[in-house]
Amino acid sequence: MADKKPKKAATKQNATIAVNRQATHDYFIEERFEAGLVLEGWEVKSLREGRVQLKESYVVLKRGEAWLSGAHISALLSASTHINPDSIRAKKLLLNRNELNKLIGSVERKGYTLIPLSMYWKGGRAKLEIGLAKGKQLHDKRATSKDRDWQREKARIMKKA
Repeated sequence: MADKKPKKAATKQNATIAVNRQATHDYFIEERFEAGLVLEGWEVKSLREGRVQLKESYVVLKRGEAWLSGAHISALLSASTHINPDSIRAKKLLLNRNELNKLIGSVERKGYTLIPLSMYWKGGRAKLEIGLAKGKQLHDKRATSKDRDWQREKARIMKKA
């Protein structure tokens, strides 16, 4: 028998498919959840090529289920001819009942919103990290950028000393 080469463990860097950087700028993220995605075959192939954009996407709760809307998954040129790829179709999110109940209560009663934060591979399956978030006002955004600048400046000063 031939010796089998051990498989490399997927690092966090190459396991990440897409990140929604705008979300942390516009929202305070209170809590994070991991959800599975119901995808079609051509969508999985496009995700492996990294052809997804989460910037203007959001999560909607309808009839006790969570749906990802507005996420743009571009079809590959080599997609099959017998399917009609819809790049912005709503994708069902897979969460357990307790998580769904918590999210529904927070969104309906407390005024939170659900924002997709990142998409990544875990065990060969595509996962979506969603955040339970509150919107930031303009002065909050300014304070956040001021704190970030101060941390950067502080690190420079400490490095010199």
